[in-house]
Amino acid sequence: MSAEVIPIAPDALLLAAIEPAEKASEMPMPRDWPSFALTSILVILVLVVLYFSGEVVLPILFAFLLNLLLQPAMNGLIKLHVPKTLAALLIIVVFIGSVTGLGFSLSGPAAEWIAKAPQSIARLEERLSAIMLPVATFQKASDDVEKFAGGQAGNGASVSLRGPGLGSVLFTGARTMVAEFATMTLLLFFLLRSGDLFLRRIVEILPTLSDKKQAVDISREITRNISGYLVTITLMNAAVGIATGFATYMFGLSNPVLWGVLAFVLNYILILGPLSGVAILFLAGLLTFDTLWLASIPAATYLAIHATEGAVTPLLLARRFELNPVLVIISLVFWFWMWGIAGALLAVPLLASFKIVCDRIRPLMALGHFVGGENHSA
Repeated sequence: MSAEVIPIAPDALLLAAIEPAEKASEMPMPRDWPSFALTSILVILVLVVLYFSGEVVLPILFAFLLNLLLQPAMNGLIKLHVPKTLAALLIIVVFIGSVTGLGFSLSGPAAEWIAKAPQSIARLEERLSAIMLPVATFQKASDDVEKFAGGQAGNGASVSLRGPGLGSVLFTGARTMVAEFATMTLLLFFLLRSGDLFLRRIVEILPTLSDKKQAVDISREITRNISGYLVTITLMNAAVGIATGFATYMFGLSNPVLWGVLAFVLNYILILGPLSGVAILFLAGLLTFDTLWLASIPAATYLAIHATEGAVTPLLLARRFELNPVLVIISLVFWFWMWGIAGALLAVPLLASFKIVCDRIRPLMALGHFVGGENHSA
């Protein structure tokens, strides 16, 4: 006689989740609603300021982030009795040299693909004609409806607005990027040189011993977790880039270094980066190969590489990060809306730092518990 399976109602699952929460320490909830409302208004105002001051804030945030990434190298040089100023200068020189060398190595392949853009567009239209046919039919029908609804209004005078030229836009964008990179690099040098100066100053001005211990604990935890996260992600992204470059070389796609570096950079951006990489490699395959199945091989291979990396990386980061996956996606969308690609790169470190701070400040513990993942316990 087989055992009867009794279904568990969703309410029972919720009650089962409440029991361990009751055993944990009590998480204070906000009861001073006027203070809560003022805090909410302050947060909104800060976000508005951040939205309009991205050109100033982003270099500062990336400098602090790179400081955490390069801190192990700085500590290693200090253990070798290298003076702090010389060690920081050496790391900055290696960093600038790596970025500059990478840029020069990619400028040739990128210029080659840009030079082929007119022919590439025509070839893509030809290859994607079957896919784009319904879209073109719908567009034509929409134009016909607009002409019919407009009647004789189409004979009126037209007004055209001319914006700044492409050269002006590119020059302005390049100048802004160079200025932000210089600001970030200069600040990074002084962050590496000063070490824990900020932490020492904060500890000195805090009034009580418990506050001092709490500040040290939060700072050390953020440094340890974010630094470990960045190092792990960078190593995994480098492996993805090398594997992608080798795969594109084996499949006969030109400029494998370009595709490897592109995969390395895009992998820092959750979800959006890998999806963009799949689309770009598929288009490159269409421009290179004659048949559709051959054209899809580079993109499919990159997707398989990313899926493998996506299975390994969470295992390496399981002890460092337990974040609510829904909130990770919301954070990604929000910061991408705020600052574009730069915001998407900062989404996970900002959310993780926020959780670490909330877990160690009693009035914010409930919020930190909410941000945590399935295995997170208060």
